[in-house]
Amino acid sequence: MTETTRVTAAFIIIGNEILSGRTQDANLSFLAGRLGEAGIQVVEARVIPDVEETIIHTVRELSAKVDYVFTSGGIGPTHDDITADAIARAFGTETFEDPDAVAILERHYAEGEFNAARRKMARVPRGSTLLDNPVSSAPGFRIENVHVLAGVPKIMQAMVDMLLPSLTRGAVVESRTITVLIGESVIATEMGEVEAAFADVDVGSYPYFKPGASGTSIVLRGSNIPMLEQALAAITAKLEAREIEIWSGDHK
Repeated sequence: MTETTRVTAAFIIIGNEILSGRTQDANLSFLAGRLGEAGIQVVEARVIPDVEETIIHTVRELSAKVDYVFTSGGIGPTHDDITADAIARAFGTETFEDPDAVAILERHYAEGEFNAARRKMARVPRGSTLLDNPVSSAPGFRIENVHVLAGVPKIMQAMVDMLLPSLTRGAVVESRTITVLIGESVIATEMGEVEAAFADVDVGSYPYFKPGASGTSIVLRGSNIPMLEQALAAITAKLEAREIEIWSGDHK
């Protein structure tokens, strides 16, 4: 696995059940965390319906913007599992019954259980590469920079862990946090000045609540570690100059 400076990814969550609220997505936080550990930054995520034209448009748009696209959902055996066909169309090809996928599924199911509906899971776009599924065997696939995964969290997450070693690593983003017992608006100017001075550092603020204490956690994130430390020192100095006590954090 090689390493480069910045590698980006997008995640497309496909499923009417997610949009209706019937099913709660559990895959985005997992994927962002795993990819982040490998230095791959998830820069965009979308939830879209099981509508072929929407899938085609979204895949084309995002695959042109980022290094890696990941999708979850819509590759099962039912009538509304249309992801494979839509992604094939997005890349100007068609699906076919992959003999290797058929063999994998035949080994998984007992005799007589590999019916026509389950056989549908062996259909993938021409030119794609199968992705291992160590949980339920039904493979995902990769075509160009798009990785198509199952929607069931246990299965999707196992598939991600299987494919991670094949991805190009980027520079890992680290974070530094300091907490002050005052509101965000009081220190907005200082945070804005630091973000303007350190272009490669993302400066965020989040309400902090614990029994007996409330305030703001200032989170600095970046892959340029020397610059990240400089930004931390800068925000610390600005707070100390105003005699704002830093309650906890990574400051020195």
